[in-house]
Amino acid sequence: MDFAQRYRIVASRDRRFDGQFVTAVTSTGIYCRPSCPARTPKESNVRFYATSAAAHEAGFRACKRCLPEAVPGGPRWNLHGETASRALALIGDGVVDREGVPGLAGRLGYSTRQLGRLLQTELGAGPLALARARRAQTARTLLTATDLPIAEIAHAAGFGSIRQCNETVREVFSLAPGELRARAPRAAGEPGVLRLRLPVREPFDAAGLLAFLAARAITGVEEVEGTRYRRALRLPHGVALVDLDLAGGPPELRLELHDLADLVPALARVRRLLDADADPLAVDDVLGAHPALRERVRTVPGIRVPGSADGTEMLVRAMVGQQITVAAARTQLGRVAALGRDDDNGRLQPFPDAALLAERGAEALRGPGRRIRSILDACAAVAAGELDLDGDRAAAELRAALLERPGIGPWTADYLLLRLSGAPDVLLDGDVAQRAGAAALGLPWPLGEAGAAFAPWRSYLGMHLWRAAARTPAPMNGDRP
Repeated sequence: MDFAQRYRIVASRDRRFDGQFVTAVTSTGIYCRPSCPARTPKESNVRFYATSAAAHEAGFRACKRCLPEAVPGGPRWNLHGETASRALALIGDGVVDREGVPGLAGRLGYSTRQLGRLLQTELGAGPLALARARRAQTARTLLTATDLPIAEIAHAAGFGSIRQCNETVREVFSLAPGELRARAPRAAGEPGVLRLRLPVREPFDAAGLLAFLAARAITGVEEVEGTRYRRALRLPHGVALVDLDLAGGPPELRLELHDLADLVPALARVRRLLDADADPLAVDDVLGAHPALRERVRTVPGIRVPGSADGTEMLVRAMVGQQITVAAARTQLGRVAALGRDDDNGRLQPFPDAALLAERGAEALRGPGRRIRSILDACAAVAAGELDLDGDRAAAELRAALLERPGIGPWTADYLLLRLSGAPDVLLDGDVAQRAGAAALGLPWPLGEAGAAFAPWRSYLGMHLWRAAARTPAPMNGDRP
């Protein structure tokens, strides 16, 4: 990466680039990680070094706030990066509510005491306090957006009692639950249904997301009608039905839950699917600066990289679609999805789980025997806990685990990285459709050194390339957009 690319990363404070270089500031004599929360220094005062040792040799000292001298993979490094981020993601998914702090610590490979110290040092609060804050925000959302009784809201938000819910809401918001509710006008609701408006960073390419999801909707699991996207979702306490209106602006969500305790993980997965937490202004600033992309970014601002709502489903999508067309993959995936149906009432149902696919997937899968065996083996590994597809998993760790599996090569691993973990800087050099899109835009392929101009947002560049390819007769293989 050149100076300009590194400076963009520093300005965006993206933790995914920690460990690749350090930033030294001549005006302070301090060097930091790319993600340091301190104020972005002037370009003229910045020097970049490949390692902390090089910055030390040049006379700079380590920032006490972001600990840039820590070793990647060690506790002090993970304190700021991977472990704290994963802990927040898991807390947001409701793990503390379901499994307690020991369950959270076990997932992260720490003792409860180690994890408490780590989060207290990095985030200023321990896991219970972070979970409590998340519960308060969930309660506030339900109080202001629904007419649910306070007892049901306390349960959905993860509180142990109504009293605990009342006390926490009053402490956090300085208002009693009833006062919060009285200040927020609401439309009449449906029994058993939650209606929420999802906040997203603008601009938001809702039409592009809808088109992407519609082209790949699996019969019986997903459906698209007009501006609405619907799907079934498997959650810890049962099945949810998600109904999203992507007409433009903030998505409107209609959610049917089997158990209100699944509200938090449902919202987390929907936001991941929509790439709702992306920073479109940072992405568009970089991509739109290139002459080949300037007009496309102006026409389609806020492009998103669709995520995944179900790890097993995404794994099978990618492996089925490696060498066939989108339409053929969709047909085959529809047959696979039918394995999990337990009735014919026409209601959407989740994609079959990994255990069922490992046992019965051969009944519906078509194609070379080696590929079918690879898919079944991968599903068996997921079912046995040998292959972890959690969306909060570190990107490099996930890619390495995927490449160890027979039948998963670099394209499939990178595509899964893109969809499962939301990695921002993945470009699929072997992708036929991206190559066609590059040709349509007058870009060389593979991009090679030219691709550096789009770092660190090449995943979003890939979405523009796929969009450009859709207007050409180029083949579009498998699950590739």
